Amino acid sequence: MSSPSDQIVWKRSKAGQKEMMKETNNHHLHDHHYSSSKCKTEKKKASEATKRHSELVSYRALPEYMKDNEYILDYYRANWPLKAALYSLFRWHNETINVWTIYGVRMVDGNEFDAFTTNLGSPKQIYQVCVDSSLQRSFSVAQAMNVSHNSEDLYLATAALINLTERTPTEMLATASDMLASRWPFFVFLGGSMFCLLTSSTCHLFCCHSHHLNLLLLRFDYAGIAVMIVTSFFPPIFYIFQCNPVWQVVYLTGITTIGIFTVITLLTPSHSSKECRPFRALLFFLMGFSGIVPAIHALIVNWSEPRRFIALAYESAMALSYAVGTLFYVSRIPERWKPGLFDLAGHSHQIFHIFVILGALAHYGAALLFIDWRDTVGCSL
Repeated sequence: MSSPSDQIVWKRSKAGQKEMMKETNNHHLHDHHYSSSKCKTEKKKASEATKRHSELVSYRALPEYMKDNEYILDYYRANWPLKAALYSLFRWHNETINVWTIYGVRMVDGNEFDAFTTNLGSPKQIYQVCVDSSLQRSFSVAQAMNVSHNSEDLYLATAALINLTERTPTEMLATASDMLASRWPFFVFLGGSMFCLLTSSTCHLFCCHSHHLNLLLLRFDYAGIAVMIVTSFFPPIFYIFQCNPVWQVVYLTGITTIGIFTVITLLTPSHSSKECRPFRALLFFLMGFSGIVPAIHALIVNWSEPRRFIALAYESAMALSYAVGTLFYVSRIPERWKPGLFDLAGHSHQIFHIFVILGALAHYGAALLFIDWRDTVGCSL
């Protein structure tokens, strides 16, 4: 048996162990509470930092590399994280209209591209082309034989239709492929337009992230405009001079060379500064008005074509839209008249976008006219 003194020592030891366990538990609870508080504090600081980085600032608070238009005084995004910049697509700032006008046109442009591709070479179109061509040949034969009676014209047309129904789908497709003009110049124009809209919308959305990304996106934005101008020459020059391949090659090679030189120049970092704004506008002007020579040539060659004035009206509307838009871009009207009034809506860059879109739509109509004309006429004239 243990002595009373041993029992006292054992009880004291047991009490000491309990006290140590209690202190250990308290220490663990304190550490857990401290870690939890620290985590909450860090999250709060991160949230405040994100919120601070996602605030709109005034022109005076902008970093130097973002100071481009001193007449737009407020609602800028500066040094935003990429995620916040992406979500700013759904926020109101001085780039919102620029981004959404471009995205809206891109969606329309993409739908038109799909519709054009889907309908191209469809059975209905092939059948119509074959019918129209057969009827045209039949009536041409009747006119060549100096046939004046409607009954004979009807006979020839009926014979043409009977002959058409006896042909296999493969033969009809081969005939239609021979008659339809190539579509690739139209696709080049649409591709160049969509590339321009892509670079522009990306630039306006993400140029607020950092200095390096800002410079990179600005250069691609300017290059996208040059690509759109170059590719817009392909449909008219290709279809108008399809029966004159020498001039076709000369003009397309010339404008492509000018475009490559312009893109290389615009991709140079020194030419993306705000001081080079007039120089960039001059390059775009020269590229656009380099089409005057082939336009005059085309007008002379096709002077007897009834649709020449319609095509000229479309292309004149395009040139005028681009020119007026560029004048707004350079002059910074109307915000220079009332600084701060047009920060969110109505400033020169938004007006520039609208006129560029109008010019592209006018050229789109002209391109469809050229395709329809070349499908109908071919190289018989």
